Amino acid sequence: MLGLVLMAGVVGLGLLMKVPARLIAVMLGILWLGFTGVHLLFFAAPHPVKDAIGGSLPGWLGLGAVAVLVLAYRALLARLRARAVEPVQATSKPGSFSEAELDRYARHIMLREIGGPGQKKLKAARVLVVGAGGLGSPVLLYLAAAGVGTIGVVDDDVVSNSNLQRQVIHRDADIGMPKVFSAQAAMLALNPFITVHPYNRRLQAEDAAALVADYDLVLDGTDNFDTRYLLNAGCVAAGKPLLSGAIAQWEGQLSLYDPARGAPCYACVFPQAPAAGLAPSCAEAGVVGALPGVIGAMMAAEAIKEITGAGASARGRLMIYDALWGESRQIAVRRRPDCAVCGGAH
Repeated sequence: MLGLVLMAGVVGLGLLMKVPARLIAVMLGILWLGFTGVHLLFFAAPHPVKDAIGGSLPGWLGLGAVAVLVLAYRALLARLRARAVEPVQATSKPGSFSEAELDRYARHIMLREIGGPGQKKLKAARVLVVGAGGLGSPVLLYLAAAGVGTIGVVDDDVVSNSNLQRQVIHRDADIGMPKVFSAQAAMLALNPFITVHPYNRRLQAEDAAALVADYDLVLDGTDNFDTRYLLNAGCVAAGKPLLSGAIAQWEGQLSLYDPARGAPCYACVFPQAPAAGLAPSCAEAGVVGALPGVIGAMMAAEAIKEITGAGASARGRLMIYDALWGESRQIAVRRRPDCAVCGGAH
């Protein structure tokens, strides 16, 4: 049966060339449609093409039905596994550390700027991370490793093959899975002593304020200005600090926006979104894969400092890093009295 031989050849060649499984499935689907179409077209009469393909119309339809059932079963299993990920609870009492935790966080506890009290603050902290992509990946991994007790993750996207060049929290096996569940599994695999709340949805105006109010610190790793302004407005309304990062091609930036404590809000520094085409997304302009790791790690470090009170805060400072030329610089930023979000009239 030439038809089955061709399909087996596509599978074998695809595996040999390491073609993504989804692309192999699409190619098999196209072949199946072609073979079935030929049998439908010449159903009542013999034809050399139909004879060459082999099989019968009921046979090809049955093969298609079996394939659909297998794919549906696999999708159901993936969904059930994603939902079944539960945080492993620590055996220690609330506010105290088990022996395993003390050993895990020993390098933090040795730092005089953090110590035992700082690590307790990290364990009691509630941090919301919006975006589980390029910036969110290192942020989430380092916050989980640091022992931040409760971490919320907001994202409505699914893992795709093109993400894996820079979104290091996800794996090839996670392709097609919602990013929040993929990130949750990776974080709990790294540190079972934390709690992760996945929010598999896009941040909306009607729930942003309530969601932000439930956390102590918010980190913005999104890639669009609408969400950034929405998140900034929610943080201003709730009086919560917002640590925001951004990347493009070879350059990244970050700052801690906190008008409740004298620093500007995001809208003070960027009062309006740039015109179309002036600030293209990573998908449009590209980005070097290591850059989100650099800026994301910096964001995680600033979050740890903010929670523990260590070092100098990023409030009032816009930090810029140019990976292409290996240069860093800082710009002082201030509140604007006429800011439409946090100004005196608001």
